[in-house]
Amino acid sequence: MGSQERPFKLWGGRFQKETAGEAASFLNSISFDCRLYREDIQGSIAHARMLGRQGIITPKEAEAIINCLQEILRELEEGKLTFDPAAEDIHSFVEAELVKRIGEVGKKLHTARSRNDQVATSFRLYLRKEIQFLGELVLQLISALMKRAREHKRTIMPGYTHLQRAQPVTFAHHLLAYCEMLRRDYQRLRDCYHRVNVCPLGSGALAGTTFPIDREFVARELGFREVAGNTIDAVSDRDFAVEFIFVASLLMTHLSRLAEELVLWSSSEFNFIEIDDAYTTGSSIMPQKKNPDVAELVRGKTGRVYGHLVALLTVLKGLPLAYNKDLQEDKEAVFDTIDTVKDCLQVFIPLIETLTVKESQMLAAAGEGFTNATDLADYLVKKGVSFRKAHALVGKIVLHCLSQGKRLEELPLEEYRLFSPVFGPDLYDCLDISGCVERRATPGGPAPAAVEQELEKLSDWLEEMRALPWN
Repeated sequence: MGSQERPFKLWGGRFQKETAGEAASFLNSISFDCRLYREDIQGSIAHARMLGRQGIITPKEAEAIINCLQEILRELEEGKLTFDPAAEDIHSFVEAELVKRIGEVGKKLHTARSRNDQVATSFRLYLRKEIQFLGELVLQLISALMKRAREHKRTIMPGYTHLQRAQPVTFAHHLLAYCEMLRRDYQRLRDCYHRVNVCPLGSGALAGTTFPIDREFVARELGFREVAGNTIDAVSDRDFAVEFIFVASLLMTHLSRLAEELVLWSSSEFNFIEIDDAYTTGSSIMPQKKNPDVAELVRGKTGRVYGHLVALLTVLKGLPLAYNKDLQEDKEAVFDTIDTVKDCLQVFIPLIETLTVKESQMLAAAGEGFTNATDLADYLVKKGVSFRKAHALVGKIVLHCLSQGKRLEELPLEEYRLFSPVFGPDLYDCLDISGCVERRATPGGPAPAAVEQELEKLSDWLEEMRALPWN
């Protein structure tokens, strides 16, 4: 390059030519991995402290490196220092800035370290932090659903199977079903965090190092629960990233199912809820329209997260050990997954909090479609009729009601007796929709008493989770 300054690289001594411009643009990752700057500097500070402690570099050199890294971090946080778009990656950028400021001493930072274990460490530190943040958002959404459930313990609505009215439930019961899904999502995030929280630093490129490093010290400094057990696996492992995207995919599945129901329920055909104006949009041509676009977009973004899961699995499926450049593809998949899930959760919480619930419409719908037919069969069973026979009898009664244009509760007793002499005047008690719900008081059921029990259990669980440390 003549007198022109060569760009800073962590490698290049054996090369006679500079990387072609188009190749450099293709290879460089600073445009997206710059978000790892805190974690990269955090890992480098711990590494420098260990080098000084072990006598691999002098304590004075370690102190100079640490002080300068802290200065770089402050300037980045304050916006006084900006990322160089020509840098190969965030790790090269930070080290170049370090060397620029303190000279040859800065070049000692990379002693006993490879970019392979450096990248893996920064990535794990970042994901560890984001998992905690997502976990808190999940707890907030559960809390929002629980609050609405408390308000609607006696709000009766039809429960569905095959999208056909099946049995009466409460709106609270329906919302608590999503609380259970989200509770599992939160548990999976915690479980995933356990496997993310492993320190690969000290693994070098793949075979460790000849220097007398202290990997346990670095792990403690960075808050990792343990060091990686095999140096080859440590630099090539991206199971934790795949696992995270899987957990995120399942979380998005649950958000998408709820979004779908909100879309259905807000339609004129259902008319069970109204989504607040702040979380809907209109039509550019039809002035009457109020579209549930936020819920629809959450539903749509689910496919985006699924795509990242398949993409990363495909990247990994044929890779030989140890590190390969293919692994650079992990960052954008994970970063976009984090951003997408975070956005969806953050918009879903206030959407749930501001829903208008149309109780009378829900109750009216619960009274249609013979949702009390199972209760009529149970009535017969309690009179000594076998359930199979009772099932067949009630099916015939429903068919008769359809031909007469009547509900079960509108059919006269004398017509019931044409089907079975065991029917008595008390049969109408079992057909009352409110009674159908009240009698389903088994644990986890829709009865207000059962819902209250579940809310108490969930409240205790939430309190326990919020007090439970992640490490």
